[in-house]
Amino acid sequence: MNPLLGEVIGTMLLIILGDGVVANVLLNKSKGQSSGWIVITAGWGFAVFVAVATVARVSGAHINPAVSVGLAVAGAFPWSQVPIYIIAQMIGAFIGGVIVYLAYLPHWKETQDPSLKLAVFCTGPAIRNTPANFLCEIIGTFVLVFCVLEMKTAFEFPLSGAAVPVDLGALGAIPVGLLVWSIGLSLGGPTGYAINPARDLGPRIAHALLPIPGKGGSDWSYSWIPVFAPIVGGIIAALVFLSFGKY
Repeated sequence: MNPLLGEVIGTMLLIILGDGVVANVLLNKSKGQSSGWIVITAGWGFAVFVAVATVARVSGAHINPAVSVGLAVAGAFPWSQVPIYIIAQMIGAFIGGVIVYLAYLPHWKETQDPSLKLAVFCTGPAIRNTPANFLCEIIGTFVLVFCVLEMKTAFEFPLSGAAVPVDLGALGAIPVGLLVWSIGLSLGGPTGYAINPARDLGPRIAHALLPIPGKGGSDWSYSWIPVFAPIVGGIIAALVFLSFGKY
């Protein structure tokens, strides 16, 4: 498996299990219906664990454009690879969204609320306030990228002045999963914590294209926030990390 295929598969697994737990909680007549936010955040944390553990040694398991950009800003990933990694992540996220649709095929018709169907695929704000929503996604992604970078150095003792490449596989899947779980529990309430442009945009496109009965619109007026705010948060995290002289 090459790194790009690894990113496709890793991001696909992330969405299958992440959007899958949302479908399980929100869609009518699912056995997990109404099991709540704790189940959703735990499911997303476990989804990250599975995705990272599966492809970390192949691609580094970025599975998130904000992570790829943040690592590039930190000098730990080549900028030349960022665009193709992002394309792979978007493809994987779209495929994952389609697979979740197929897995819950009978439940779309049973669910009457279009907003619940959309929420399976992508995020939306609890209170629609553009500056606040944008800021919340920046903060969540900052915590994600900054902690990933800091956790990595906790496992190594780099020589003074030496550049240490960041390999998320070396970090281990469990700490990253726990990190995402913690972000969801603490910061996920205002916007649904996309903290990942591919996680939101890929399945949102799937929602727009799939023949989901009574699905309503895909809320494109909000869609730019979970795309651009995580990138900003990742860049800020990398710059703050670099200010500490880690690399």
